[in-house]
Amino acid sequence: MDLALVADPAVIELAGEVLARAFHDDPVVRWLLPDDPGTALMFTALARYSHAITEAAYDAEGAMAGAALWDPPGHQPDEAGLPGFVEAMGERVSYGMVLEETFAAHRPAEPHWYLAQIGTLPEVRGRGVGGALLRTGLARCTGLPVYLECSKQSNVPLYEKYGFHVTEEFRLPDGPLVWGMWRAAS
Repeated sequence: MDLALVADPAVIELAGEVLARAFHDDPVVRWLLPDDPGTALMFTALARYSHAITEAAYDAEGAMAGAALWDPPGHQPDEAGLPGFVEAMGERVSYGMVLEETFAAHRPAEPHWYLAQIGTLPEVRGRGVGGALLRTGLARCTGLPVYLECSKQSNVPLYEKYGFHVTEEFRLPDGPLVWGMWRAAS
C-alpha cells in the first residue's frame, strides 16, 4: 500500500470521487445531498478549499483506494471555495452551512488536529486501507490531540481501536446522529 500527500488538482479531483464512493451510504452525506448529485464535487471542493491536507492510499496497481482530509490546529478554510460548494450542492448548500455551524459548535476549543473525512472504496474495505491512512495521519499528529466526528455508529469501535473515545453524541437539525470523538495527545 502506497500513501501520498496530494497537491495536484487532478489528483484532488480523484480523491473527491473516491470519497464520494466511500460515503455513498453515509447518513450525514445522504442528509446533505439525498439524491447524490454533486457529492464528488462537494468532496473535491472540501479537499481543495476547506482542508489543509489531502492524503491518498493507492493499491498495488497504483489506483487510488482511499483518501483522508486533515487540518492542523488553527487551520481556516479558503473562502474562495464557496462557489464550488454552491455548484456542488445547489439548493442544499444551506444544509452544508448548518452542518459546518453545528460541527463547529461541538468542536473542542483546545488546539488539536482534525480528521475531517476518511474513506475507502467499498470494494477494498477490510483490507487495511483505512487503517493505513489513519495510522499515517495519527503519526503526523504526535504531541497534540485529535478530534473527529463519526457519522456511523458502526465505525465508533474502529476509531476506539486507535485511541479515540466518544465525547458526545449530537444530532444534526432534522438529521442523523453524530459522535464527537477525541484522541488524547500521544
